[in-house]
Amino acid sequence: MIYTIHINVMPLKNLLDPQGKAVLSGLANLGLADVKDVRVGKRVTLQIEADREDAARAIAEEASKKLLANAVMEYFEIEVG
Repeated sequence: MIYTIHINVMPLKNLLDPQGKAVLSGLANLGLADVKDVRVGKRVTLQIEADREDAARAIAEEASKKLLANAVMEYFEIEVG
């Protein structure tokens, strides 16, 4: 079976996010001052062939830990969709 896995990678909450700050500044310049914080991350979608959902999730977790997310600066969340 083919599973579609979405992995959201975001900067750790206690670290500065320079890209998010730049977007926040740009939004304020556009008159959207009600936006109080922006965090910029990435979303990766994988198509994984596996016998069971938990096996597909395990593959996605391994890929995230080894390649997609930098554990020093980022965290990730996995969604099966």
